[in-house]
Amino acid sequence: MKNGSELRARYNDVNRGVYFIGTTPPKSDTPIEQVSTIADKLLERVSDIDFDGLIVYDIQNEDSRTSKPRPFPFKSTHDPRLYSSLLQQKSNRPVITYKSVVQSNGDAFNQWANEAWHEYGIRDIVLVGSPSRQNNISLPLGDAYKTLVNNENNFFIGGITIAERHANKGNEHVKLIEKHQQGCNFFISQAIYNAQATIDMLTRYAIECQQQGIKPQRIILTFSPCGSKKTLAFIEWLGVSVPEATSLRILNAERPLYESIRICSNTLVQILDAVLPYKVPLGLNIESLTNRKEEIDGSILLYKLLRSTMDNYLAKQELSGLFTD
Repeated sequence: MKNGSELRARYNDVNRGVYFIGTTPPKSDTPIEQVSTIADKLLERVSDIDFDGLIVYDIQNEDSRTSKPRPFPFKSTHDPRLYSSLLQQKSNRPVITYKSVVQSNGDAFNQWANEAWHEYGIRDIVLVGSPSRQNNISLPLGDAYKTLVNNENNFFIGGITIAERHANKGNEHVKLIEKHQQGCNFFISQAIYNAQATIDMLTRYAIECQQQGIKPQRIILTFSPCGSKKTLAFIEWLGVSVPEATSLRILNAERPLYESIRICSNTLVQILDAVLPYKVPLGLNIESLTNRKEEIDGSILLYKLLRSTMDNYLAKQELSGLFTD
């Protein structure tokens, strides 16, 4: 099994990006032997692209977050640890496993972490808190980080970051610094369709880090293609900010999926232009939010486009650094 140090080493090289494919475990009613086949299919789809690792989400109902009906009905999935373990063994690459701590208490969570390490070979974890303050929370996110940091196993710990929260409250940069102090070494954004919200958050974070004399942690930017009205409704239901002009462009395009890929590509360019001068280490996570074949194939095309864009930007930045040092 790989240990967390492999990702740590890559994260420490600020001149390169880190690149992930995001996925969800199969639904819990999928027979266990089929789970292995689904993992094989996913790895076959991504076999011709170069990626650093995979991300496995922990899907929750989240109906407390909004009163709007969920566009796709919620179905529970197999244990993300099981699917992560399978993907890790089959791909021989690091897998980051999400864990929602909403239903946990301290002892149960510690046991979950020990099983994750010893039984499933998991080394890299992203913790997710409650999507709503109305939930009854028995394990606050800060306590969950503390539990993992104090755990006898040396997990590589990440958190999530949401630019939309920064747009609403203006304090996401403070949260990033607090979470780093609590043990987070990297952050993964939710899907991005609003370049400005992400630019505002990352710029504020970079400047705050400069002022405090601390090193910014790596931020992995998530992008997800959108090929239909229903997928767009789901993206918005998840809390992703989609500017009106952007949704109109996608829905009125002859081929909505390719329009969304163009928009994501343009969004990344805007973010890199604005943020790279601040030397915040970045990465990419490309996901498909549905299991529609067209959107899964679209996510692989999107990955190729965005990875080459980020690699080119980073190479130019490194080159300019050589001439100015």
